[in-house]
Amino acid sequence: MHIYDCAIVGGGPAGLNAALVLGRARKSVVLLDNSQPRNGVTHASHGYLTQDGVTPAEFRRIAYEEVLRYPSVQHLPAEVSDIRRTDAGFSLSTSAGEPVLARKLILAAGLKEELPEIEGLQDFYGKSLFNCPFCDGWELRDQPLVVVSDNPAVFHKVKLVMGYSQDIVVCTNGYDILNTEQREKLASRGISIVETPVASFSGQNGLLERVHFTDGTSVERSGGFIDPKLLPNARFNEALDYQITENDKVITDEMGRTTATGVYAAGDSSYVMPSQLIYAAASGSKAAVAVVADLMEEEWA
Repeated sequence: MHIYDCAIVGGGPAGLNAALVLGRARKSVVLLDNSQPRNGVTHASHGYLTQDGVTPAEFRRIAYEEVLRYPSVQHLPAEVSDIRRTDAGFSLSTSAGEPVLARKLILAAGLKEELPEIEGLQDFYGKSLFNCPFCDGWELRDQPLVVVSDNPAVFHKVKLVMGYSQDIVVCTNGYDILNTEQREKLASRGISIVETPVASFSGQNGLLERVHFTDGTSVERSGGFIDPKLLPNARFNEALDYQITENDKVITDEMGRTTATGVYAAGDSSYVMPSQLIYAAASGSKAAVAVVADLMEEEWA
């Protein structure tokens, strides 16, 4: 059975950029992807030079077109269910049936979002309610905004959002997560805090109009930001014995090498911040360079 130089799990910007670099280095690559990108719900991706405002679907179309120009790169549209270490490298079990064998492994499956259970949220998420101010703050500039979060880091997020609008309501969704000093600083900027849980969002055609609370009150807002929980799309640390952080991020060195020999990680699932398209692509490039370097050293040894 054919053994690839590298198997890449995940076809987002990290996995695609890794495949591009490896293809150009004339390494045999298989890119495994289940076509369920986390940013698929959003109307456009931003902050990536020459592609600012591109839709996620168009970004993937262009990327696959470029990557698959290189004859040593193969795309397998399949989900990886298990990975085991072998004498030659790794064996990947996939939904396509036959196992995939590879000398090196790049994990770039990314994250999945677990949204708060608030009525109507799905209707507005990716259209007028977002996660990342850097990604979508410009589109919401100077509008009356809401920041809904039960994360203690909400104070930092509000400070970021203030770069786009001064009209902000903070909703902690029933949690006491702001200390006295933070409350005073927000109040001094005219930012109100609502601790009553959010019951629902309302509006039309994906455009937010009001935020409703469980006590029957509501506030008029035209957009804002939510803090979903971010969970790994795939976890293979028990089988492959690489280390992860307390919040399930894969620990790597600056080039994407994990603590397990032959295993690399890139994109949102690795310990890379912030979670943005351009950072993910860059980390994929670095992981690919590390794979090429390590394969070269093994061959010369």
